Amino acid sequence: MTIRNAGPDAVSPAPDALGATPDDAPDRTEARLLEAASRLVATRGTRGLSVTELARAAGVSRPTVYRRWESADDVLRALLMHRAQVAITTVGPQAADRATIVDKVVRFGELLRADPVFGHLLTEEPEVFTRYAFERIGRSQRVILEWLAAAIAAAQPGGTVRAGSPTDLAVMVLLVSQSVVLSHRTVTTVIGDSALRTELAHALDGYLRP
Repeated sequence: MTIRNAGPDAVSPAPDALGATPDDAPDRTEARLLEAASRLVATRGTRGLSVTELARAAGVSRPTVYRRWESADDVLRALLMHRAQVAITTVGPQAADRATIVDKVVRFGELLRADPVFGHLLTEEPEVFTRYAFERIGRSQRVILEWLAAAIAAAQPGGTVRAGSPTDLAVMVLLVSQSVVLSHRTVTTVIGDSALRTELAHALDGYLRP
């Protein structure tokens, strides 16, 4: 699958529909672009995500998009990182013990499946999810790994999580939970949601237990 991309505008960058110049309210403009990208992917898939379509959906000029990302592929990577961060924020404050870490990781997976962007990819374009999730560690995975490693490091002094490199442990927790998220539609034909949640929690708890 190739994500369509359009070349930069030939004209010089001008203020967009928000009245924003390159240095004017970048957070507000980027948030608007990411929201528009979310709608495009959720309703039309990654094939509907191009710089031209994103600019049109967000009501901005193409140079406004290009000031932030070089291609539609870059937009998608930024979008996945953003949606992962939203899920992390929704899960709540950092965990400080094994039981809370396990609960938050399981909850995080449920939020990803329910997320309009990740949910679409998992249901309609699993090959795209696989590419960005498994072929290499991208920005969204790094955000998740940093969150997991920080939680593990915070829990280790209390003795509820075994010793070891927090990053190494975080990688395995990510791999296990990520594979369950990707395989959810397949395995729930033989195991119910509740049972799957319980077994994942057991697997994570056993792995992290001292």
